[in-house]
Amino acid sequence: MPQTGAQATLQREVKAVPSLMELCVAFVRLGATAFGGPAMVAYIRRLAVEQKRWLDARAFDDGVAFCQAVPGATAMQTAAYVGLSVRGAAGAAACFVGFGLPAFGLMMALAVLYARTHNLPAVTSTFGGLQAIVVAIVANAAMAFGKTTLKHWRHAPITGLAVALFGLGMNPFAVIVLSALLGFWLLREEIALAPAETWPAPMPPTIKPVLFILCVVAVFLAALFFFNRQLFHLALMMFRIDLFAFGGGFASVPLLFSEVVTVRQWLDGPTLLDGIVLGQITPGPIVITATFVGYQLNGITGAVVATVGVFLPSFLIVVAAGPQFDRLRNSPVFARLIGGALCSFPGLLLVVTTHFARNVTWDVSRLLLAVAAFIALRLDTNILWVVVVGTGLSLLLCR
Repeated sequence: MPQTGAQATLQREVKAVPSLMELCVAFVRLGATAFGGPAMVAYIRRLAVEQKRWLDARAFDDGVAFCQAVPGATAMQTAAYVGLSVRGAAGAAACFVGFGLPAFGLMMALAVLYARTHNLPAVTSTFGGLQAIVVAIVANAAMAFGKTTLKHWRHAPITGLAVALFGLGMNPFAVIVLSALLGFWLLREEIALAPAETWPAPMPPTIKPVLFILCVVAVFLAALFFFNRQLFHLALMMFRIDLFAFGGGFASVPLLFSEVVTVRQWLDGPTLLDGIVLGQITPGPIVITATFVGYQLNGITGAVVATVGVFLPSFLIVVAAGPQFDRLRNSPVFARLIGGALCSFPGLLLVVTTHFARNVTWDVSRLLLAVAAFIALRLDTNILWVVVVGTGLSLLLCR
């Protein structure tokens, strides 16, 4: 089909290849103001397509579809995809690190402040109210996942199985694997394959940089194994969480809760809830809560290890699979397995909501805060405003 005048103009306006520094600085600036979970993808689109003209609209939309199909925080993956498209693996790293750096720095500062002040009465009362708001946030995420994922009767048994197994105490990683296998069986008649053409131009091969990073990671893990066994287990745990977090950053919440609170008992439930609160008032995805967890366990070193661990695997998947996504996206086996895994997350988030609710000391004030926050979120109020207003109300009401 011939291009319209507007399409041709847009294609001509795509600019020359930016430098790595230009990519990094642009995404640092964007990352410093990118609040709102999935809404961050819209900010990235405005930067990469409308302002900088690094990509055309079709290439960007295909990239978002790709990032939604692989594990990890969708906004972080989309930042990496933009860099991968315009400057290869090095560009992906520049955009990915730049976009996540402001969230990491702010969360580190908040984690240090929390460790020093969380026993003060005013801080205790504030976090007590905000924990109730986190229950509303996770409940809303469960509903949002359900609305976008559960569109056919075949999806319901997968979600129901996830609720039952996770509620009975089964490891959530095993629940996700079983859900994927059930999806492979149940969804065989439902998965519609993507069009054959998804990438407007071939990407350069990325096998060498990926193998180099994997070698560096292997050496790093070996050093941790011999010199600090807890950091070694922290890194492996975060790797596993990232690899199984299909559907965006909120998919990591049940996995993080299970590993940190239930299985390893490194933190108690209320402390992890406080970390999630801090994750909501920082820019970037909610998985930045990993920085908080790492700091509480092993200071700055723990924060760095946890942060790298919770972002690196999905970054490598984007870089390695990006040039091959045509084949991957059109694989019925891949589509059915991912469809089943995605159906498990509304159930996992629903069970985590009940776990979080049991860790809150409920009274009338906290109940009202939770209900008000849930209604506001259902009305599409920006989550940052929900947390900011909730903080003020917690100071006034939860004493």
